[in-house]
Amino acid sequence: MTATLLTNIGELTTNVAADGDPCGTLHDAALLMEDGRVAWVGPASEAGDVSSRFARSTTGGVTSVVERGAQRRDETPLEVVDVGGRAVIPGFVDSHTHLVFGGDRADEFESRMAGIPYVAGGIRRTVAATRAASDDELRARLLGFVAELHAQGTTTFEVKTGYDLTVEGEARLARLAREVTDEVTFLGAHVVPAEYADDRDGYVDLVTGPMLEAVKPYAKWFDVFCETGAFTPAETHRILLAGIGADLLPRLHANQLGYGEGVAIGVEYGVWSVDHCTYLSDDDVAALAGSDTVATLLPGVEFSTKHPYPSARRLIDAGVTVALASDCNPGTSFTSSMPLMIALAVREMGMTPGEAVWAATAGGARALNRTDVGQLGVGARADLVVLDAPTRVHLAYRPGVPLVRDVFKDGAPV
Repeated sequence: MTATLLTNIGELTTNVAADGDPCGTLHDAALLMEDGRVAWVGPASEAGDVSSRFARSTTGGVTSVVERGAQRRDETPLEVVDVGGRAVIPGFVDSHTHLVFGGDRADEFESRMAGIPYVAGGIRRTVAATRAASDDELRARLLGFVAELHAQGTTTFEVKTGYDLTVEGEARLARLAREVTDEVTFLGAHVVPAEYADDRDGYVDLVTGPMLEAVKPYAKWFDVFCETGAFTPAETHRILLAGIGADLLPRLHANQLGYGEGVAIGVEYGVWSVDHCTYLSDDDVAALAGSDTVATLLPGVEFSTKHPYPSARRLIDAGVTVALASDCNPGTSFTSSMPLMIALAVREMGMTPGEAVWAATAGGARALNRTDVGQLGVGARADLVVLDAPTRVHLAYRPGVPLVRDVFKDGAPV
């Protein structure tokens, strides 16, 4: 058993709503982590009472604390960490990433910045590069991205397949993704691959049959890209029915490139999250507000494609639950930085800093049907970030500055 007491926290974001504050903000706070969970949260002035459960001895300047009365075989050492008035927030929950792929599409980004508009289809370039990559090459790159995520404060993340689009290949991507996260999403319905260009029905049959069966042992979720240039509403219905019938949980890419039926379909099927939501009608907003479906916004995509940013303010004011995610992928948002998503959401999408931090933590947890992460109430996983700043506002106030000082996952430093 291990325990760590963080004390002298200038501002603690718990996301346990209190007194009308959804961020559950505490000042001059302390937090105790034991066995990977949050064991106590309260004022720093009471931290001494918590640590008094433990007996201290100091040797060579290092404080060793052991729980009083404990038998030697189950002694609980306590490490006391003074964070020096810094802010502490829950670890980021990135509910939408595409991290298993080969190749690079920097030339597409350069073209878009020169004024050539984004259209769906570049995915097929990544498919070709991914099919050509070995397991070891894909795994090494994936682990590199995981290290990036951790360094920037992300402690929970989802990973999608979708860059092979063959039965064996999609199973391979899901298997590799499962090595780093339980939140694996089957996205065989990403685009129709070139070899099925003249047989779309045949590809949908493949996705809903042999491919789904091959990927199912590794996946928790399934997803469909319901969009012009990807999958039609009718095809989306077929795929959603098959995925739900296979006991996978549904998600949806929708309304990224223009107005369409995707959001309405997602709400109809009770998907956990509709992602992108760039182009929304009033009926779409009303449908989301009347449902439990999360609207996951991906501002890195708008940054990279020059599409207009969606209005998070419009959604929040209507009562929609909003999450923020990176959509880290090689074509339209090649960033793993949740702090950047927060800064963009505040600057371009009408969110307050508190709303953006909540959306990047608790909102992402809701999009993944998780209650144990994204918040720091007693019993939650001890996944948290110490910022080298006095408040969470600095994530938007100082964009591009590496403010993540320390990251704890399951109570241990990352």
